[in-house]
Amino acid sequence: MSYSVYILKSLSSNKYYIGSSVNPQQRLLYHNSIEKGFTSRFRPWIIVYQKQYETKEQALIAERKIKSWKSKKMIEKLISGNYNI
Repeated sequence: MSYSVYILKSLSSNKYYIGSSVNPQQRLLYHNSIEKGFTSRFRPWIIVYQKQYETKEQALIAERKIKSWKSKKMIEKLISGNYNI
């Protein structure tokens, strides 16, 4: 079973959300319909980046690294392919 790190972009504002999941498409449905936290305020969301990892631990390390940047420019470089984790 592979795990993915994904980045969502809000279509209603210029915001990103970073997460990890076994099934990013299912998580996207959750963020766009059920979830009541941060993502509920900026619906709808689309997946703009996804990278698979062999283990959950590897995916969580990558997720934390992206979140630690706290930089929209770095996230956009990653999405555009101009930067690799």
